Amino acid sequence: MKKYVALIPARGGSKSIPLKNIKKIAGKPLIYWTIEAAVNCSKIDKVYLSTDSKRIRDTASYFENEKFEIIGRSPETATDTASTESVMLEFANFHDFENIILIQATSPLLTSKDLEEAIKAFERNKADSLLSVVEQKRFIWKKSSEYFVKPLNYDPLNRPRRQDFEGYLVENGAFYITSKKLLQETECRISGNIIYYEMPGETYYEIDEPIDWEIIEEFLQFRKKREENVESKLKNIKLLVTDIDGVMTDCGMYYSENGDELKKFNTRDGMGIQLLREYGVKTAIITKENTKIIEARAKKLKIDDVHQGVIDKLSAFEKLREKYQLNYSEVAYIGDDINDISVLEKVGISFCPKDAVDEVKIVSDYILEKEGGNGVIREFVSLFQKCTKL
Repeated sequence: MKKYVALIPARGGSKSIPLKNIKKIAGKPLIYWTIEAAVNCSKIDKVYLSTDSKRIRDTASYFENEKFEIIGRSPETATDTASTESVMLEFANFHDFENIILIQATSPLLTSKDLEEAIKAFERNKADSLLSVVEQKRFIWKKSSEYFVKPLNYDPLNRPRRQDFEGYLVENGAFYITSKKLLQETECRISGNIIYYEMPGETYYEIDEPIDWEIIEEFLQFRKKREENVESKLKNIKLLVTDIDGVMTDCGMYYSENGDELKKFNTRDGMGIQLLREYGVKTAIITKENTKIIEARAKKLKIDDVHQGVIDKLSAFEKLREKYQLNYSEVAYIGDDINDISVLEKVGISFCPKDAVDEVKIVSDYILEKEGGNGVIREFVSLFQKCTKL
């Protein structure tokens, strides 16, 4: 039995944008983006495109992959008023699987990495269902009468600053996960104990109207250029320099019963450092901290240079660059706080964890998906490997 199958419904009768599912966006038919994301997810066993349209079927047939299959759907599930659940239930009646991932073709910003991480969270939390969301920090009001309104999620007399406002989660419609059993019992795409997977803010948009098309195409083009830029820069890297707290650790302050300071490192980062050595890339640490813990960890990982107790990180960085006689373009840096900015702005390519401070995110070339202490270095190495041949 297949553990995870993906179902992508693609009806031919779109009214707002005729045949939008096969219209090209950023150089590919719209449906190709989500098909690629699903097919490239290692945890998905099979990807099905469900359509009533011969033109959609013909276009999708050019996408060749053994995990991908095009199936039909009954006229009853392809009307303007038919629910997506009707398509899912029809599919469930004729296919054997444990869990289903409903993917909307109108969300081309979805990536295989999103699906991988969401399935991991679904399994880790032993959830019944999962939905994709984005965080929105907007103040919501509701009509209380014909002309008057009342606030729903904040107190106007105590208006919070944006950085202090928790905001709320909004379905972005990209994908949903549930079991076949619950789908058939409830006839709903999500039920039971539901968890969420948070996606980047730009994925708030899905293609329903022509203006959505223009917005998302800009995001896709930007993502493509960014990936090409990162790839070209990473090929030149000969030295990786990183901060410790907030990058290789989670910024937490831990103390033993005796008052000894402790730090939590991620084992996968150790493998990342080892892989960089195999590629001939030097590694270095520049940190404001000065502890035996860092010294011991660096020694175990065989990191080439360790500079602790550094206030002026840029000066320490310049000495490293001179030591190895490298151009700025040959150095990458990972930092998370404002004292890293001077170096982030100098190096050939700069990275920061997902939970870095906003000022660092602004100047970084690439914001990683991992938070500090959760495999940041390993994620960097994975990106490096994609564009570098050993």
